Amino acid sequence: MKPIVIIGTGLAGYTVAREFRKLAPDVPLLLVSADAADFYSKPMLSNAFAQGKSVASLANASAEQMALQLHAEILAHTQIIAIDSSNKCVRLGDRELPYEKLVLALGADPIRLSLQGDAVDHILSVNDLYDYAKFRSALEGKRHVAILGAGLIGCEFANDLANGGYKVSVIDIATHPLGRLVPEAVGEKLRGALGNLGIHWHFGVSASTVDKTMDGLRIGFDDGSHVVADVVLSAVGLRPRTQLAMTAGLNVNRGIVTDRQLATSDTNIYALGDCAEIDGLVLPYVMPLMHGARALAKTLAGAATPISYPAMPVVVKTPACPLVISPPAVNSVGAWDIQVEGEGIHALFKADDGALLGFALAGTASAEKQRLTKQLPPVLP
Repeated sequence: MKPIVIIGTGLAGYTVAREFRKLAPDVPLLLVSADAADFYSKPMLSNAFAQGKSVASLANASAEQMALQLHAEILAHTQIIAIDSSNKCVRLGDRELPYEKLVLALGADPIRLSLQGDAVDHILSVNDLYDYAKFRSALEGKRHVAILGAGLIGCEFANDLANGGYKVSVIDIATHPLGRLVPEAVGEKLRGALGNLGIHWHFGVSASTVDKTMDGLRIGFDDGSHVVADVVLSAVGLRPRTQLAMTAGLNVNRGIVTDRQLATSDTNIYALGDCAEIDGLVLPYVMPLMHGARALAKTLAGAATPISYPAMPVVVKTPACPLVISPPAVNSVGAWDIQVEGEGIHALFKADDGALLGFALAGTASAEKQRLTKQLPPVLP
């Protein structure tokens, strides 16, 4: 019997493997990973530093331990060269691995800004355990970190590093933190709370150069101003890994295009997690991944199961300002209704008929998450 083959051992790959194994305990299962295949929670990387978390403490299980748990074969440090869909196998250089069904849980890569300067290759990003180890090493003996991007990850790292005793500067072209996700009032509350930790903001500018100086790394902005820091961290977003799928002839748009059963344009190949585009949605968050893994496991086990997404608010890991967001769907028609009550801000995005389409809850208002989530429409019915 040919195995189910899963490419990728991040949260997506391991979760679908776990869910599948509950349903099909005896079907051969093979996971292939380009890295060490340790099991860890990637979302923890953006708030692990102040807690003193090492790479070893973040890894909950080794590849060998996961292989025993899953009754599966795991190939670590193994690069897939190509997918041969006509012969239902993947190629590893001079070796081929046959599959019955193939799951692409490839994840996403950090977006790289087009910057000039002799220190561009010193810009770091944190997207996996290896990156985290490299970042921790770069911070040793340093005191000032510049973060490119004031989105979710940028703000979480800023809060974490400030709590860890670092001077932090954050640069973003927007006018306030989380500028693409929350209204200005909520962004300003987060800005103030993180500012109280000593975080410096540079809004309305974009980085254009990064150069070495005697004092550190000089980040030049498009308005002629600059900031000098010891370490530069890029947190401007992720781009789904699609190259392997594209060269295999699968349909690719922003992500690997799938139907509601997570099948790609080849019905024997599925995509899940940060690399996948489902009904036009690319959702690089934990909850969509978990819903997708459960549905896909059932499909792989023989019970075709379309995916559906309920409302899935995101808890932002900024303890200086508790924050829960559920942005309205793209092209939603409506307006923000903002109410400030003491230390909390309720920002509710409502349709013309008053229906709740999204929210951003800051400070004490974050306690309303559960009640308001029940009023939201599903992300994918």
